[in-house]
Amino acid sequence: MKATKRPIHALTTWVRRQPPKMKAFLAVVAGLATLLFLRMVVHDHDNLFIAAEFVHALGISLLIFKLTKEKTCAGLSLKSQELTAMFLAVRLYCSFVMEYDIHTILDTATLVTTLWVIYMMRFKLKSSYMDDKDNLPIYYVVMPCAALSLLIHPNTRHNPINRILWGFCVYLEAVSVLPQLRVMQNAKIVEPFTGHYVFALGVARFLSCAHWVLQVLDTRGRLLTALGYGLWPSMVLLSEIVQTFILADFCYYYVKSIFGGQLVVRLPSGVV
Repeated sequence: MKATKRPIHALTTWVRRQPPKMKAFLAVVAGLATLLFLRMVVHDHDNLFIAAEFVHALGISLLIFKLTKEKTCAGLSLKSQELTAMFLAVRLYCSFVMEYDIHTILDTATLVTTLWVIYMMRFKLKSSYMDDKDNLPIYYVVMPCAALSLLIHPNTRHNPINRILWGFCVYLEAVSVLPQLRVMQNAKIVEPFTGHYVFALGVARFLSCAHWVLQVLDTRGRLLTALGYGLWPSMVLLSEIVQTFILADFCYYYVKSIFGGQLVVRLPSGVV
């Protein structure tokens, strides 16, 4: 066990000492290497999207366990849950009027679960809610997404309002986790179940991003043209990448803590 930990400790120590630009470069290299590995071992890349849905469901299950068994919502951001409910509700509306499919059912289940989490945090477990740590104003997240959706949205035959709402939910999903990351940054220490939940979100986002990137490569870019024209196809792909990179730093410290035998994740200043 010690022999295994020493190389890992040496590697994490070396990475930690690198300047920010080198860390960003190493993250990109690691991401590209993982994409190459997935492309070689996963023949049907649609399975990556299914895997992302499964990991996301696993993260929600851990969140439910925390709320029902531990009777506390400490470390969780109510604002992130509200933003999640917001983009899911908008996406469900768009699904019903534009492209009803199996993901509509999955989003419905996720929305119901998210609304239950919000109810628990607002009423049943309000005393353990860290209101002072959850201090990122929602309009800082919502307003830029709304403005961007007015400028860049799908160019389809659907009603213009529906197309703008579709763009809004894509952009909002990409940044909905920011209040949760702010809570963890303010607290500096992330307890296990919150850490597991956010790490599951990070893995799910990476798998979803890998699905899109590999699909674009497999179709030689035809997938982007199938999504429409103008800037919208590129913004869809960029939103997936942004979601992944937002959570990448936390996932690094999570993995580092797990390999170090720690149950809690300790975040240095400036992570979020």
